[in-house]
Amino acid sequence: MNNPFQSDALGKLILRLTVGILTLFHGISKILNPGSLEYIGGQLTKTGLPSALAYGVYLGEVVAPLMIILGIYARFGGLLIVGNMIFAIVLAHAGEVFGLTKNGAWALELQGFYLFCGLAISFLGSGRIAVKPD
Repeated sequence: MNNPFQSDALGKLILRLTVGILTLFHGISKILNPGSLEYIGGQLTKTGLPSALAYGVYLGEVVAPLMIILGIYARFGGLLIVGNMIFAIVLAHAGEVFGLTKNGAWALELQGFYLFCGLAISFLGSGRIAVKPD
C-alpha cells in the first residue's frame, strides 16, 4: 500500500524549496543593497584575497538557489551554497563557531542550517520532481 506520507521525491522537493527560497531572500537583499558587497570585499581583502571574489556571493545566494528551486543541477547548486557558507563563516563568523546565544542555541545556527542543508542537497540530488531530475 502506498503511504502518501512516505515520498522520497516530495521530501526532496520540500528540502529544495525551503533551502532555495530562504537563501534566495539573502541574494535579493544583496542585489537591492549593493553596498553589502563592499563589506564582503573588505573582509576578503583583510585575509589577503581579492575583493572581486565578493561577487561570488551572487553565485551562492542567487544562482545556486534558483538551480536548487528548479532542480537543475541541484547537486552543484548545493555545493555552491556550501562554499558560500564556508566563506561567510570564515570571513564574518569565525569567532562564533563555538559560541552559544543567550537562549543556549548555537551562535551559528542559521549558517549551519544553510551549510548542512546545502550539503544534504548535494548528496540527495533533486529528486523526481524537478526540471532536470538527477
